[in-house]
Amino acid sequence: MENAFRSMPEWWGGIECTINRVRNTYIDQLELSGHYEREGDLDLLSELGIKTLRYPLLWEKHQPLADHAIDWSWAERRLHQLRDLDISPIIGLVHHGSGPAFTDLLDPHFAEKLANYAELLIKKFPWVKQFTPVNEPLTTARFAGLYGLWHPHKKNATAFMRMFLNECKGIVLAMKRIRAINPEASLIQTEDLGKTYSTPLLGYQADFENERRWLTSDILCGKISRSHSLWEYLTWLKIPESELYWFIENPCVPDVLGFNYYITSERYLDENLHLYPNHTHGGNHKHKYADVEAIRIDHSISGGLNTLLKEAWDRYGLPLAVTEFHLNCTREQQLRWMQSGWNHAVMLRNEGVNIVAITAWALFGSFGWNNLLTAKEHPHYEPGVFDIRGKKPRLTAVGYFLRDIIKRSEPHPVCLEKGWWEMDNRFHCKNATHHEVNNNVTVSLNEVLRPLLITGKSGTLGNAFTRLCDQRGIAYHVTDREELDISDVVKINKAIEAYKPWAIVNTCGFVRVDEAELDAERCYAENTEAASTLAAVCKKAKVPLVSFSSDLVFDGLKTEPYVESDITGPLNIYGSSKAEAEQKILAVYPDSLIIRSSGFFGPWDIYNFAFQVLQSVKNQLPIAAAEDVLISPTYVPDLVNATLDLLLDGERGIWHIVNDSVISWADFARVITRLSDCDMNLVQGVTMDSFGYKARRPRYSALASEKGIILPQLHNAIDRFLKEMEFSVEYAADNNLVYEE
Repeated sequence: MENAFRSMPEWWGGIECTINRVRNTYIDQLELSGHYEREGDLDLLSELGIKTLRYPLLWEKHQPLADHAIDWSWAERRLHQLRDLDISPIIGLVHHGSGPAFTDLLDPHFAEKLANYAELLIKKFPWVKQFTPVNEPLTTARFAGLYGLWHPHKKNATAFMRMFLNECKGIVLAMKRIRAINPEASLIQTEDLGKTYSTPLLGYQADFENERRWLTSDILCGKISRSHSLWEYLTWLKIPESELYWFIENPCVPDVLGFNYYITSERYLDENLHLYPNHTHGGNHKHKYADVEAIRIDHSISGGLNTLLKEAWDRYGLPLAVTEFHLNCTREQQLRWMQSGWNHAVMLRNEGVNIVAITAWALFGSFGWNNLLTAKEHPHYEPGVFDIRGKKPRLTAVGYFLRDIIKRSEPHPVCLEKGWWEMDNRFHCKNATHHEVNNNVTVSLNEVLRPLLITGKSGTLGNAFTRLCDQRGIAYHVTDREELDISDVVKINKAIEAYKPWAIVNTCGFVRVDEAELDAERCYAENTEAASTLAAVCKKAKVPLVSFSSDLVFDGLKTEPYVESDITGPLNIYGSSKAEAEQKILAVYPDSLIIRSSGFFGPWDIYNFAFQVLQSVKNQLPIAAAEDVLISPTYVPDLVNATLDLLLDGERGIWHIVNDSVISWADFARVITRLSDCDMNLVQGVTMDSFGYKARRPRYSALASEKGIILPQLHNAIDRFLKEMEFSVEYAADNNLVYEE
C-alpha cells in the first residue's frame, strides 16, 4: 500500500446549500446568497479548474408539496450547464434539513418519502452518478434532537437517535432507488470529522463521544452488531433490535467516506467551570463541564486533520475525501487553513492513505452560521472563494489560492506563515490536565518569509497596520521617512531590493487639512507627487500597492452616500491633493488599490475626535461638535483589516471603506457619550462655520460602497472602541503609565 496513491488528491468544490427549518421558517442558503438567480456562477467555478462539485437539488426546495408535480426547470438548466462545463456533480438531497413540510425527522415514513423523491430525481437525470442523499446525518440529528435548535426541536437522546436512524434508512433506500435506474451511481457519504478530548475525570464522556462519532459510517457499512460498543446504548434508548439488524441486512457501504472538518470539530471537556465563559457550560447526568474548542486549550494533546483521517482509514479502509474545509477568519488565515489542509492530504496520500480529494467549501460564502442557523433576519455573512456582497461575485484570495493550487502554481507568501491555531496566544486555558490521546504529525515550512512593506511608521495608519499585522501573523517591515522617502526613487528601489515585499502599504502623507490652505505646495508634494512617484516604481517592480484617500474629495452636494463611481469635486487644498493623487496613481499604475475613508477613530492614538469626546465627557467637560455636517466615521482597526483583506484579494482601483452609518459629528459625540454612561448635555451641537476653519468642508461626505465591502455598524465599532479604551486605561494604571494630550 505504501506507494499505491502517489498521485495528488483532487480539489473539489462545494456550495453552502443548507435548507434548515426553525419552527415554521425555512432558512435557505442559496436564496440568501442569490445563487438561484445568478446564471453565471457555474462558469466562474469552471474558470477555477474545479471538475467535481458538491451541488444541491434539495428535497425541500424541489418538492415542497407532496402531491404536486415537480418543476425541474431550474435543476435541468444547472445540471446541463455542469455537463457542458465537464464538471461532475455530487448531488445532495437533504442538507441539515428535516424534509419538506409534509414530513420531518421523526416521521416513521421519512425514509420512504426521501427515497420517493430520489427516484423521481434519478428518473429525470439518469446520467448523474454521484450522490449524498443526507449530509451529516449524525450532526443534523444532534442539532435537531439533542440541542433543540432545528425542527422538530427535541432535547432528548431517544428523539436524537430516532431522527438519526430515519436519516440513515433514508440514505439506504434512496441509494437503492437511484441504483435501480443507474447501477453505476456512487454514494459519497459526508459526516463531521470530530474528536473529543477531556480531563481524566471526564474520560468516560470523551470515550463515548469518540465512539458515537463513527455511527453514520458504522451503520451504513453494516458494522452495528451485538459486539459494537454502542449496542447497549442503542437498546437502552429502546431502539428495537430488529431495526438495527435491518441495517446489517441492508448495508450501503459508501464509495467514498466524506468528512467535513472545521477548527471547531475537535472538542475539549473540563469540569473546572471557573476557567471558561458561561456559554460553554453544560454537562451530563453525572458531571457539569465546559465544552470548548480543543484548539483553544494548552492540553499537550495532539490531534488535527492528519490524525483523524488516519483513524478513519484504519477503521474502514475506504477511499476518503475531505468534503468540507473552510475557516471563517481574516483572509491570510483562510489561506493558511487551505494550505495546511492540502499539505496534510498530500502527506497522507503519499503515506498510502487513499485521500481522493479535499473540498473548498462555501464557494459563495455562507450566512448565519455564527448563530447556528437559528435566525433568518440579518444573518452574518462569511465570504468564501467568492464574496457575493457586490454587484457580482468577486474572487477572493482564497479563490486565487484554489485556482493556483489546481494549476500547481506557487502559493501566496502569507501561506508560509503560521495559522492562528498554531500560535501560543490562541489559548483560553494553559496547562490543562488531560485524558491522553494519539499523537499527530505536523507540517513544517522552512521558507524565508517575504514581508509586507509599510510606510509611515509614526502615523495613525502606519501604527495600526503594524499592530494588526502582529495580531494576524503577517510578516512586515515598517519604515520612517529617513529610511524610505517615497519621493525618492533611489530609496524606494533600495527598499524593494532589500526587503522584496509582496506588497507596499503607503500611509505617508500631509494630513493637516487647514494647514494645507497655507502650505499648498508641501501638501501637493507629499500627497500627490510623492504618491505617484511610489506608484511608478511599484509598477516597474511589479509590487502591489495600496494608498489612502479621503471623503474630502467630494463637494457635499449629494444627499445620499457617495460611492466609488461618483465624480469628485473637492472644496479645499487637502481634498484636491488627494483627488489628484488618485488620478495620477491610477494613471501610472492602474492595478493600484486606493482606499477612501472618513473620520478615523481608534484606540491606539489620541489624535482623533472620538478620543477627544471621551476624554472631555469622562472629565465632565463640554465639547462642541458640528450638527450640520454628515459623515461616515470609520473605526481604524476595521479599516485596516478590510484593507489587508482586499490587498490579499488582489483588488485594484478605488474602494470606499467606512463603518455602516450616516451621522453628524454631534450625534457621533452623543453616541459615544451615551455608551460611556456620561452626561449627554456635555455635547454641544453647533454649526461648522462656528469653528472658523480655514479650509471649506463638505456638508455631506458620507460614503458607501457599490463594490460590496460592508464594515460593522457604527454602534458596534464604538462599543469595541470603548472596551479597548477601557482595557488601555486599566493597562496604563497597572503599569504606572499616564495618558497625555
